Amino acid sequence: MSLPVFRPIRESDREAWNPLWAGYLEFYQVALAPEQTEIAWNRFFDPEFNSMGFVVELDGEVVGMAHCTFHNSTWLPTPDLYLEDLFVSKEHRRKGLGEFLINECAKFAKEAGSSRMYWMTQRSNEVAQNLYYKLAELSEFIIFKKDFK
Repeated sequence: MSLPVFRPIRESDREAWNPLWAGYLEFYQVALAPEQTEIAWNRFFDPEFNSMGFVVELDGEVVGMAHCTFHNSTWLPTPDLYLEDLFVSKEHRRKGLGEFLINECAKFAKEAGSSRMYWMTQRSNEVAQNLYYKLAELSEFIIFKKDFK
C-alpha cells in the first residue's frame, strides 16, 4: 500500500465521488433529491460559492472525501473552516484515512490563515467520536436547528 494522497476534488472525480456521497448519505439515513446532489457537486467548482471538496487517494484510487466551507466569525479576526462532510469507503476504513483527511483539512485551514476548524457528528456515531477525541476537543456548545419546510 502506498501513502495516501490528499488533493482538491477534480471534475474528473465524479464517478469515484458518487458512491462515496451515496454511502455518506446512507450512513446518515438521508435521502436527497438528485438535484441537490448536482447542486452540491457543482458548488465545488463555482467560484461564487465557498465550498471546497477534497479527496484522499490510495494507490491511485479515490477512497474518501471531505467537504469544507470557510465562514467569518464575530469572535475571531480570521475565518473558521467548517468540515461539513467526511467519509471513507467501507473497504478502506481502519487504515487511518479519516484521521489523515481531518489532519490535511486542518493543515489546509491553517495555511489559508484560519484560526480553527470544527465539525459535528451524530451523538450515536461513537466510532467516529473515538477518533475525534484524539484529534480535537469537544465543544461546550450545543447545536440547535430550525427547519423551514
